[in-house]
Amino acid sequence: LLSPLMTLAKQLEKKLDDHPEDLDSQTRIRLEGAARSLMRRASGPVSSWLLMLKDLSCEGRDGFVDWMQISRIDGNDRDVGLFRHWLDPSRPFSEYVLEPAHGIAITSATLTDGAGPAPQPSAGLSDPSPQNWLMAKQLTGAAHLSTPCLVSSHNSPFEYGQQAKLFIINDVARDRAEAVAGAMSGLIGASGGRALALFTSIQRLRSTWPYLSRKMADKNIPLYAQHQDRMNLQTLLQLFKEDETSVLMGTDAVRDGVDVPGPALQMMIYDRVPGPRPDKLFQARADHWGRTEWTDRITRMKLRQAFGRLIRRKDDKGVFVVLDSRMPTRLTDAFPADVEIVRTGLQDAIFHISDFLSNADDGEK
Repeated sequence: LLSPLMTLAKQLEKKLDDHPEDLDSQTRIRLEGAARSLMRRASGPVSSWLLMLKDLSCEGRDGFVDWMQISRIDGNDRDVGLFRHWLDPSRPFSEYVLEPAHGIAITSATLTDGAGPAPQPSAGLSDPSPQNWLMAKQLTGAAHLSTPCLVSSHNSPFEYGQQAKLFIINDVARDRAEAVAGAMSGLIGASGGRALALFTSIQRLRSTWPYLSRKMADKNIPLYAQHQDRMNLQTLLQLFKEDETSVLMGTDAVRDGVDVPGPALQMMIYDRVPGPRPDKLFQARADHWGRTEWTDRITRMKLRQAFGRLIRRKDDKGVFVVLDSRMPTRLTDAFPADVEIVRTGLQDAIFHISDFLSNADDGEK
């Protein structure tokens, strides 16, 4: 492909240069456009394809992972592609964004990993351990800078110990959709709706939805579901925010995109611990960083992002529930240190959640 494309483009340019008197304006414009298009295709995708194929014939290129993937829609194969991705995308970000800049401030409520020793609170300023800052420096590209970066961590204005509780349910069969729906129904009844039910896969959401929708209809609680309702995500989020007794089912996009301060969201439920998808990119990065370290890092960040949806202002109160007895203690570092963590059965959890949230309602009144 590359050789004839380049040959044809050069022939068109030669005709433009050698016989200007024989070409009217419209013809010249068409020939120039065709030559540019051919050159762009030859120097762009075709050259990239050749480079990727050359790398496939050896051991690949350092710092990258390559894989082939079929894209499917509704069970039908639609496209096949050869994909390339940086193992560490913070390297090019550091080179092209951080290094040339005079100065950059990067802030996030979930920047540090929290896998190390818990920080000691002090007058609005906390000092996470160097281990906690390691992830932040890696993710932002600061680890690749020639000069050290300045770090600063400040305590949250929220009183998480009084505003939130974490429940890990240890007696629900997480692999049965009916059991998950029944557990969610009991928990949602204790909160009077006002819940976000998160699923770690679209398939499990769809298998749970018929059972949960019937139970919510019996309780007269509106239920909205991503991948089931024929509305886009933003519309579903708006409906959920407007109806303060409703429930929204969703996956990662809901977790990362929702901002519902106030009484409309008082419960977050995960059907199971939200680990990473075991795709080729994850496998390559796990081999690069260490499988346990990389898996735990991604899972902690997902849990931390989800918990951050629950408490959005100083008078919010809510509970975070994981329907997975296999939740390891080391992952609870993802939550604020003063949040009470309760491992218990479903019945006991429903009782305590009802009491905890009813006290919140009394306080609002």
